[in-house]
Amino acid sequence: MSHTESQEVVELLRGCLTNSRDAQRKLYQHFYGYAMSICVRYSKDAEEAREVLNDGFMKVFTRLTQYHRDKPFKGWLRRIMINTALDNYRHNLKYYHAADIEAAAPVADGADTISSLNYEYLIGLIQQLSPAYRTVFNLYVIDGYTHEEIGEILGISSGTSKSNLSKARANLREVLKKNKVDEFEQYV
Repeated sequence: MSHTESQEVVELLRGCLTNSRDAQRKLYQHFYGYAMSICVRYSKDAEEAREVLNDGFMKVFTRLTQYHRDKPFKGWLRRIMINTALDNYRHNLKYYHAADIEAAAPVADGADTISSLNYEYLIGLIQQLSPAYRTVFNLYVIDGYTHEEIGEILGISSGTSKSNLSKARANLREVLKKNKVDEFEQYV
Protein backbone atom coordinates (compact mmCIF):
# COMPACT_ATOMS: atom_id res chain seq x y z
CA MET A 1 0.00 0.00 0.00
CA SER A 2 1.05 3.60 -0.48
CA HIS A 3 3.46 5.04 2.05
CA THR A 4 1.05 7.94 2.53
CA GLU A 5 -1.81 5.70 3.68
CA SER A 6 -2.36 5.44 7.41
CA GLN A 7 -2.00 2.01 8.97
CA GLU A 8 -5.72 2.16 9.79
CA VAL A 9 -6.65 2.63 6.11
CA VAL A 10 -4.23 -0.13 5.05
CA GLU A 11 -5.89 -2.53 7.51
CA LEU A 12 -9.38 -1.51 6.40
CA LEU A 13 -8.47 -2.08 2.75
CA ARG A 14 -7.10 -5.51 3.60
CA GLY A 15 -10.32 -6.33 5.42
CA CYS A 16 -12.41 -5.08 2.49
CA LEU A 17 -10.46 -7.35 0.13
CA THR A 18 -11.66 -10.30 2.23
CA ASN A 19 -15.24 -8.93 2.06
CA SER A 20 -15.31 -8.09 5.76
CA ARG A 21 -18.57 -6.17 6.33
CA ASP A 22 -17.06 -4.50 9.39
CA ALA A 23 -14.04 -3.27 7.40
CA GLN A 24 -16.35 -2.02 4.63
CA ARG A 25 -18.51 -0.14 7.13
CA LYS A 26 -15.45 1.45 8.76
CA LEU A 27 -13.90 2.42 5.40
CA TYR A 28 -17.23 3.95 4.37
CA GLN A 29 -17.41 5.92 7.63
CA HIS A 30 -13.76 6.98 7.39
CA PHE A 31 -14.12 8.45 3.89
CA TYR A 32 -17.81 9.46 4.03
CA GLY A 33 -17.20 13.20 4.47
CA TYR A 34 -14.55 13.35 1.77
CA ALA A 35 -16.61 11.35 -0.73
CA MET A 36 -19.79 13.30 0.05
CA SER A 37 -17.97 16.59 -0.55
CA ILE A 38 -17.28 15.37 -4.09
CA CYS A 39 -20.74 13.93 -4.75
CA VAL A 40 -22.66 16.94 -3.48
CA ARG A 41 -20.95 19.21 -6.01
CA TYR A 42 -22.32 17.17 -8.91
CA SER A 43 -25.79 16.57 -7.48
CA LYS A 44 -28.97 18.64 -7.43
CA ASP A 45 -29.55 17.96 -3.72
CA ALA A 46 -28.35 15.97 -0.71
CA GLU A 47 -30.57 12.99 -1.53
CA GLU A 48 -29.09 12.61 -5.02
CA ALA A 49 -25.58 13.09 -3.57
CA ARG A 50 -26.18 10.21 -1.11
CA GLU A 51 -27.35 7.97 -3.97
CA VAL A 52 -24.21 8.81 -5.96
CA LEU A 53 -22.04 8.27 -2.88
CA ASN A 54 -23.58 4.85 -2.17
CA ASP A 55 -23.25 3.83 -5.83
CA GLY A 56 -19.63 4.98 -5.71
CA PHE A 57 -18.85 2.96 -2.61
CA MET A 58 -20.44 -0.12 -4.19
CA LYS A 59 -17.96 0.34 -7.06
CA VAL A 60 -15.12 0.79 -4.56
CA PHE A 61 -15.96 -2.47 -2.82
CA THR A 62 -16.54 -4.47 -6.00
CA ARG A 63 -13.45 -3.11 -7.81
CA LEU A 64 -10.99 -2.91 -4.94
CA THR A 65 -8.76 -5.50 -6.60
CA GLN A 66 -8.19 -2.91 -9.39
CA TYR A 67 -6.75 -0.39 -6.90
CA HIS A 68 -2.97 -0.02 -7.32
CA ARG A 69 -1.54 -0.12 -3.81
CA ASP A 70 1.42 2.09 -4.75
CA LYS A 71 -0.93 5.06 -5.32
CA PRO A 72 -2.91 6.99 -2.70
CA PHE A 73 -6.29 5.38 -2.02
CA LYS A 74 -7.93 8.78 -1.58
CA GLY A 75 -7.10 9.70 -5.19
CA TRP A 76 -8.54 6.42 -6.47
CA LEU A 77 -11.68 6.98 -4.39
CA ARG A 78 -11.98 10.55 -5.73
CA ARG A 79 -11.81 9.32 -9.32
CA ILE A 80 -14.52 6.71 -8.67
CA MET A 81 -16.81 9.26 -7.01
CA ILE A 82 -16.40 11.74 -9.89
CA ASN A 83 -17.00 9.01 -12.49
CA THR A 84 -20.05 7.75 -10.59
CA ALA A 85 -21.44 11.30 -10.45
CA LEU A 86 -20.83 11.64 -14.21
CA ASP A 87 -22.55 8.28 -14.82
CA ASN A 88 -25.52 9.58 -12.82
CA TYR A 89 -25.53 12.78 -14.89
CA ARG A 90 -25.47 10.82 -18.16
CA HIS A 91 -28.17 8.43 -16.94
CA ASN A 92 -30.46 11.32 -15.97
CA LEU A 93 -29.81 13.40 -19.09
CA LYS A 94 -32.99 12.08 -20.69
CA TYR A 95 -34.96 13.51 -17.76
CA TYR A 96 -33.40 16.93 -17.87
CA HIS A 97 -35.21 19.46 -19.97
CA ALA A 98 -33.45 20.96 -22.94
CA ALA A 99 -34.73 24.31 -21.74
CA ASP A 100 -32.56 23.99 -18.63
CA ILE A 101 -29.47 23.27 -20.67
CA GLU A 102 -30.08 26.00 -23.22
CA ALA A 103 -31.56 28.56 -20.81
CA ALA A 104 -30.55 32.10 -21.61
CA ALA A 105 -27.75 33.17 -19.33
CA PRO A 106 -28.12 36.42 -17.44
CA VAL A 107 -25.86 39.18 -18.64
CA ALA A 108 -22.95 39.76 -16.28
CA ASP A 109 -21.06 43.00 -16.21
CA GLY A 110 -17.69 41.26 -15.88
CA ALA A 111 -16.53 43.60 -13.14
CA ASP A 112 -17.65 41.32 -10.34
CA THR A 113 -15.08 39.22 -8.56
CA ILE A 114 -15.60 36.86 -5.66
CA SER A 115 -13.30 36.80 -2.65
CA SER A 116 -14.56 34.68 0.23
CA LEU A 117 -17.84 32.85 0.49
CA ASN A 118 -19.01 30.21 2.86
CA TYR A 119 -18.30 26.81 1.27
CA GLU A 120 -21.79 25.42 1.93
CA TYR A 121 -23.38 28.56 0.48
CA LEU A 122 -21.31 28.29 -2.69
CA ILE A 123 -22.07 24.57 -3.07
CA GLY A 124 -25.75 25.39 -2.62
CA LEU A 125 -25.52 27.90 -5.45
CA ILE A 126 -23.71 25.41 -7.68
CA GLN A 127 -26.44 22.85 -7.00
CA GLN A 128 -29.01 25.33 -8.32
CA LEU A 129 -27.34 25.40 -11.74
CA SER A 130 -28.84 23.28 -14.51
CA PRO A 131 -27.24 19.80 -14.64
CA ALA A 132 -25.20 20.63 -17.75
CA TYR A 133 -23.84 23.88 -16.31
CA ARG A 134 -23.17 22.33 -12.89
CA THR A 135 -21.27 19.40 -14.36
CA VAL A 136 -19.05 21.51 -16.63
CA PHE A 137 -18.44 24.05 -13.83
CA ASN A 138 -17.34 21.32 -11.41
CA LEU A 139 -15.16 19.50 -13.92
CA TYR A 140 -13.41 22.67 -15.10
CA VAL A 141 -13.24 24.96 -12.05
CA ILE A 142 -13.01 22.50 -9.19
CA ASP A 143 -11.58 19.29 -10.64
CA GLY A 144 -9.22 20.88 -13.19
CA TYR A 145 -10.26 19.19 -16.42
CA THR A 146 -9.65 20.97 -19.75
CA HIS A 147 -12.54 21.80 -22.08
CA GLU A 148 -11.26 19.13 -24.47
CA GLU A 149 -11.32 16.51 -21.69
CA ILE A 150 -14.79 17.64 -20.59
CA GLY A 151 -16.04 17.39 -24.17
CA GLU A 152 -14.71 13.85 -24.40
CA ILE A 153 -16.19 12.81 -21.03
CA LEU A 154 -19.63 14.30 -21.70
CA GLY A 155 -19.81 13.73 -25.45
CA ILE A 156 -20.03 17.44 -26.27
CA SER A 157 -17.77 19.79 -28.19
CA SER A 158 -15.13 21.81 -26.34
CA GLY A 159 -17.02 24.90 -27.57
CA THR A 160 -20.18 23.70 -25.85
CA SER A 161 -18.15 23.07 -22.71
CA LYS A 162 -16.77 26.64 -22.84
CA SER A 163 -20.26 28.03 -23.47
CA ASN A 164 -21.76 26.06 -20.57
CA LEU A 165 -18.97 27.25 -18.26
CA SER A 166 -19.54 30.85 -19.29
CA LYS A 167 -23.30 30.52 -18.72
CA ALA A 168 -22.73 28.79 -15.36
CA ARG A 169 -20.49 31.63 -14.21
CA ALA A 170 -22.98 34.24 -15.42
CA ASN A 171 -25.83 32.45 -13.61
CA LEU A 172 -23.80 32.31 -10.40
CA ARG A 173 -22.96 36.02 -10.68
CA GLU A 174 -26.64 36.84 -11.15
CA VAL A 175 -27.70 34.81 -8.10
CA LEU A 176 -24.97 36.42 -6.02
CA LYS A 177 -26.09 39.88 -7.14
CA LYS A 178 -29.71 39.08 -6.28
CA ASN A 179 -28.58 37.93 -2.85
CA LYS A 180 -26.62 41.17 -2.46
CA VAL A 181 -23.29 39.45 -2.03
CA ASP A 182 -20.80 42.24 -2.63
CA GLU A 183 -17.61 40.24 -2.82
CA PHE A 184 -17.06 37.33 -5.19
CA GLU A 185 -14.50 34.53 -5.64
CA GLN A 186 -12.17 34.89 -8.63
CA TYR A 187 -13.33 31.72 -10.36
CA VAL A 188 -16.91 32.79 -10.93
